[in-house]
Amino acid sequence: MLLTGKKAVIFGVANNRSIAYGIAKAFRSQGAEIALSWLGEALRKRVEPIAEELGAAFTFPCDVTKDEEIAESVNTVKKHFGQADILVHAVAFANRDDLQGRYIDTSRQGFSLALDISAYSLVALCRHFEQSLSENASVLTLTYYGAQKHINNYNVMGVAKAALESSIQYLAYDLGKNGIRINAISAGPIKTLASSGISGFGKILSHIEKFTPLRKNVDIDEVGNAAMFLCSPLADGITGTTLFVDAGYHTSGIQIGE
Repeated sequence: MLLTGKKAVIFGVANNRSIAYGIAKAFRSQGAEIALSWLGEALRKRVEPIAEELGAAFTFPCDVTKDEEIAESVNTVKKHFGQADILVHAVAFANRDDLQGRYIDTSRQGFSLALDISAYSLVALCRHFEQSLSENASVLTLTYYGAQKHINNYNVMGVAKAALESSIQYLAYDLGKNGIRINAISAGPIKTLASSGISGFGKILSHIEKFTPLRKNVDIDEVGNAAMFLCSPLADGITGTTLFVDAGYHTSGIQIGE
């Protein structure tokens, strides 16, 4: 198995429909040990049954907007794992009001919140975990096509994901000195707790299914398998890259149907 003996720390599992869950499941199927974070008691009640289902080594609390909690999570990981081989950042958030209407109406507070949680948190996690990652470790994050092109109602999250994708390239240079790789997966739209906050998301799913080259939407298992590849020795020469797992939609131009 490709990840036998690897220890993976995963931030962002919300429920068994989340992309992070698909990633965790794929990692376990290839022999990795996993640890899952949670934020607040409500999410803890969701994450702990998932941890039991997947045979996770442990769970831990962490609010990625607070450096002291990230530092404590590093200590927890050291206690259980020693060093980690894989770090997964599957965290993003924007106010629901900022995911509808006009981007120009985004408030200063809403902009700061979305950029902090959805983009800067990756930088913070990498900084705190840098010395606790093994040689040839892999970091992975999740982005979306709205970082590169306008998507209705994606608004400030698209800008946050653009910052995230740019950060990956700069982090690849910083972390590469220690042999650590960092990449992103740009998944097609998937019905998750996070995507439910985007106005008109059902119409996006219908459009993708009709016009994407493979005539389908992707699922969390397909994303999980791609994540497993990027974090395995098969991808040892890949860093600073965004891999599209979107049934080819990003290759499309004008779509008029058939």
